[in-house]
This record gives sequence, C-alpha cells and structure tokens, in this order.
Amino acid sequence: MTEPFRYRVYWEDTDAGGVVYHARYLAFFERARSDWLRVMGFPQVPMRERDNRLFVVRRVDTRFIAPARLEDELEITIDVEHLRAASLTFHQHMARSGDGELLATARVDAACLAADRFVPARMPEALRTAIKRQQQKQESQ
Repeated sequence: MTEPFRYRVYWEDTDAGGVVYHARYLAFFERARSDWLRVMGFPQVPMRERDNRLFVVRRVDTRFIAPARLEDELEITIDVEHLRAASLTFHQHMARSGDGELLATARVDAACLAADRFVPARMPEALRTAIKRQQQKQESQ
C-alpha cells in the first residue's frame, strides 16, 4: 500500500448530523488519486498539456463501513490492482487517523484518454514504468 494521503473533514463535507455525506467519500478518493499522480511525478495539467493525456473514471464500487465525522483526519491509501496500456484499476482504503478504523473502500476503474479527442490512448510510458516500479517496491516489502 502507498503511504496514506491525509485530509481533514470540514463542515462542507458533512450533513446536518456532522457525518460525511456519502458523495463526499468519492471526492476524498478522487483527491487522493490526483495527489498520487502528482507524487508519482505526473501532475494532471502538465500531463494534459505535455502528453495530451488525461484519466477518466469508468466505474466506482464503493463500500461504506463506518461513518467519517466532522474534524476527523482521514488517511487514504491507493493500490494499483491492474495496469494495462490505456487503463488501470485502483483499490483505495479510507481509515480514520488515530484509531485506524476502516471507514470505506473503493475499487476504481480509470481509462487514459487523448485529451484533445476523448478517445482511449496509451498512458505515458514513463508513468507506466513508475507504477510498475512502485508495485515491485510494495511486493518486496
């Protein structure tokens, strides 16, 4: 698993009872994937401008386990389950920092597209290489 990305829950993320609204879980998972790309050395704007590539979500399966609440610090980890030429599948875990309670999981299928035409396209080879290196590092631990 990757090192966790940490995010705080604010009022805007919650319902009237101070519990994170279900759609906001997807936003936290999305934020972590964007930060993961940036940490891997592939921020999205330069990748779109330099490589004419972007990623879109094709499918999300989310499992809600326990509620996240106002002012919780969340830890989100990302694993790449499947890596293909023009797509990848992520498995993400969201836990509460401190007690480590698992709050939600998501399995996300993402496709790589040519940014100018929105058609499937091979992801940058340097990104595929970086992902493979990360997977090998995780397997050796």
